[in-house]
Parts: sequence; C-alpha cells; structure tokens
Amino acid sequence: MVDQARARRLAKRISAIVATAIEYEIKDPRLGFVTVTDAKVTGDLREATVYYTVMGETVEAEPDYAAAAAGLEKAKGVLRSKVGAGTGVKFTPTLSFVLDTVPDAARQMEDLLARARAADDAVARVAADATPAGEPDPYKTPRDDD
Repeated sequence: MVDQARARRLAKRISAIVATAIEYEIKDPRLGFVTVTDAKVTGDLREATVYYTVMGETVEAEPDYAAAAAGLEKAKGVLRSKVGAGTGVKFTPTLSFVLDTVPDAARQMEDLLARARAADDAVARVAADATPAGEPDPYKTPRDDD
C-alpha cells in the first residue's frame, strides 16, 4: 500500500538533509553555488529524485552546470549515507539528482509577459489617437417620418 503523505514527508526530510549536507559538510568547491529546490520520492520509498539549481559566482556569470552535476555525482554516496542516518527508514532510498528547470521556465514566462505588456501598450497608444473608420455613431437611429 502506497502512503503518499509519508512519501511527501520523507521527500521534504531528504531535501532538508541533502541541502544541509551540501552547505555545511561536503567540502567540494563545485557545490558552492548549488541550491536544493525540491525532492520527490517514489511510492515504495526506494528512489528519491533531488532537484537542484546552480547560481553563478556573480550575477553576470554563467553557472557551471557540468561541474555541479559532477560534484553531486561524486558526493552521492556520502549524501545517501547522511539521508539514511537522518531519516531512519528501513531502506535508504537511492538518490538521483536532476537540474531543476523551473527557474529558467519562470524567467522565460516573465520575458514573454513583458513582451505582451509592451505590445499591449503599443496598441493602447495607437488606439488613443485613432478615430472611427465610419460614422462617429455607427448605430442606426430611427427616422423621423415627416
């Protein structure tokens, strides 16, 4: 029987353990700008997927995704043992790390929304100075019979 609530609680706990271990215990410089964003655990609690993002050293610098992935792959065993000690479950889930694409998708959506707002503003500027193509009052009025 799959207990989804237990899987969600375990995923939240795994995410906290992995984030803390990356920040304070793993001394790999490639993991300095890695942030754990989420974790998902299968219903049988055997596999956990940890989602992460990578920030650049500066705002303009491009993040080094390959180095971060290599650092996480190297630290996978240590992180799994930390998860096993921190959760106390019978079977420690295997960890897999996936680059989280949500921040990039959100940034793309923000860019699309900004372009749509700019297009709406341009249409509003043109419409403000526009005059009707036909008569000023396009609705027919009843005739006065003389």
